Amino acid sequence: MAPGLMLAGASAVAAVPPGAAAAVDVLLQEAERVRSSDPARLAALLAELDGARHAATRGQRDHIAYLRAYREAFSGRYAGALEEARALVDDGADPSLRLRARALIVTIHGLSRQFTDGLRELESLHAEIPGAQDLDAKRQALFASATLYHQVGQHGLAIRDLDALLARTSPMDARDQCMVMQLRQAALQASGQRFEESAVQATIDQCDAAGEPLVANMARLSLAREMAESGRVEAAVAYMAARMDEVEATRYPRLVTEAHSTLADWLLSLGDHAGARRHANRAIAQATGETSLLPLTTAHRVLYEIAESAGDVRGALDHYRRYAEANKAYLNDVNAREFAYQIVRRETQQQNQQIELLDQQNQVLVLQQRVSEQAAQNTRLLIALLVFLLATIGYWAWHVTRRHNSLRRLAEVDSLTAVDNRRHFMLQAEQTLRTLERQAGTVAMVMLDLDHFKKINDTFGHVTGDWVLEQVARACRGLCRRVDRIGRLGGEEFAILLPGCDAAAAARVAGQCRERIAAIDTAPSGQAFPLTASCGVTDTSQSGFVLSRLLSHADQALYSAKHDGRNVVRVYDGERDLRRRRPGGHPAGGASQPA
Repeated sequence: MAPGLMLAGASAVAAVPPGAAAAVDVLLQEAERVRSSDPARLAALLAELDGARHAATRGQRDHIAYLRAYREAFSGRYAGALEEARALVDDGADPSLRLRARALIVTIHGLSRQFTDGLRELESLHAEIPGAQDLDAKRQALFASATLYHQVGQHGLAIRDLDALLARTSPMDARDQCMVMQLRQAALQASGQRFEESAVQATIDQCDAAGEPLVANMARLSLAREMAESGRVEAAVAYMAARMDEVEATRYPRLVTEAHSTLADWLLSLGDHAGARRHANRAIAQATGETSLLPLTTAHRVLYEIAESAGDVRGALDHYRRYAEANKAYLNDVNAREFAYQIVRRETQQQNQQIELLDQQNQVLVLQQRVSEQAAQNTRLLIALLVFLLATIGYWAWHVTRRHNSLRRLAEVDSLTAVDNRRHFMLQAEQTLRTLERQAGTVAMVMLDLDHFKKINDTFGHVTGDWVLEQVARACRGLCRRVDRIGRLGGEEFAILLPGCDAAAAARVAGQCRERIAAIDTAPSGQAFPLTASCGVTDTSQSGFVLSRLLSHADQALYSAKHDGRNVVRVYDGERDLRRRRPGGHPAGGASQPA
C-alpha cells in the first residue's frame, strides 16, 4: 500500500494579489483538500489550474507542479511523477514545497520498489527536516520516512517516526490523524505486535469522518485480520465481504488485490471453495503487472489447494507452478528490501567514517602547521603525530577485523535460529568425519523434524512459525556439547552431529531434545498449540564415515519415527527402514517427510 502519498498538510502558498491569481489560490486549496480522497476531482481541478497557469505566481506554478506529480504517483505513473518532483527539489522557490517534493520522491521510490534509491533520498530528507519551518511539511516528511521504513521491513523505525510525528505539539487535523494511526497499526501488525480492536475502529471512524475511504478500508482490512487471528474467521469474512464494494470503489490496485486474496484464504479455511476461487481469481486479475506481492502468492496457493482437493492434477500442477513463481518473487523482493536497507546503512556509515577521517586529516594538518611554527616543539609534536597515526591505523585494523568476523558469521549461521546453516554444517560435518575416521572414533547423527509444522504456519502465520523455530533451536542447542554441531538443513528440519557418541547415546540426546520441545510454552507467541518433534538416529558403526550415507540413514530412521506415530525417536535399522523407505527415495538432508 502507499499511505505515503496520502498525508495531508498543504504548504502555505505565497501571498498573491486579488484577481485571477487569488482564484488560482482557491483552486489550489480545493485540490489539496481532495487530493487523497477524490482522484477524479483532483484531475478536474488540475485541468482548470493548467488552464490558469498564465495568471499564477511562481509559487503557485510550483504548487501546481507538485499536485501534478502527486496525481501521477497516485495513478502509478512513477517516471513522470519523479521527474516533476525532482524539478521542484532542484528549482523550487518555496523551501516547504521543496521538502514536500523530496518526501514525495521518497514515497515514489517506495511505490516503484526502488528501495535503495528511496533510502538514499531519505538521508537527504532527514537532513532537511530539522531546519524546516512549515510544520505541515515536516509532518509529511516524517510520514514519508515512516512509510518507506515500513515497506523495507524496518517496522520499529517506522513506529519511531510515527510516534515522533504524534508527539509534536501542533495538532493534526482529522485526516492526518487517521492516516498516521492507520500506518502505525499496520506497522505494529507487521511486527507481530497486538493492538486493541477498539483503537482500529476509532481510526476507521476518524477516516470516514475525514472523507478518506482508501485509508478507512486499509484499517478495516487490519481489523478483519485481527478478528481472524483471534479465531473469528467467519466474522472476519462477513465483515470484509460486506465492504468489498467500498474497497473496489477506491480503485487502488494493491488494496483491492490484498482484500480479495485475504478473503480467498479465509474462505478456503472455511471450506467455501467456490467463494475462495472467485476471490483468488479477482486478486490475480487485479494484480496485473505485479509479480512480487504477498497477496498474489496467497491467491495462487488458494487455487492450487482447491485444485488439489478436487483431484484436478493438471490444474493443481499449473497453479502450484504459479504459486511457486509468485512466492519466489515475493521472497526475492523481501530480500531485496532488506539488502537495500543494509546497503544504504553501510554507505551512510562509510560516509560518516570518511568525514571522521577527513576531520582527523585536518587535525593532522593543524598539527603539522604548529610544528612548522614552533620549531622548538618539533620532536614532541612528531611523536604525538606518529602515535595518533598508529592509533588510527590500529583502530581501523581492529574495525576491519571485526567487520570481517561479522560477515563470516553471517555466511555460517542461520539468521533465524542462530545455529549453523546447511552449508556450514555440511563442511564442519565432513571435516569431523575425516578426523574421527583417521582416529578410529565414532560419530552419531540425529535428524530432527517438527511434527505438523505446516499446520502451525497455515493456522497461526509465519511469524508464529519463525518463533517456534527459534525456540526449538534454543532448546536443542542447550543440550549440545562444545564439540557437537547443530544445523538447520531447511524448513523445520535440524541435524545434530555428535562426535564420540554411538547410536544409543545419540538416542538419549534426541529423546532429551524431544522432551524439551514438547515442554515449550507457546503462550508467548500469542497462540496455544502442542509442539512435538520426531527424531532419527544413526552412527558411523552402522552407516560409515560418508556424510551423505550418514544423513540418508538418519533420515530413513526419522521417516520410521513419522510412520510410527510421530513424537518418538527411532534408531536406524537397515532392514526395517528399507521396508519403510518412501517411494523413489529422497536425497539425504533434504528429505520431505510427513509434517
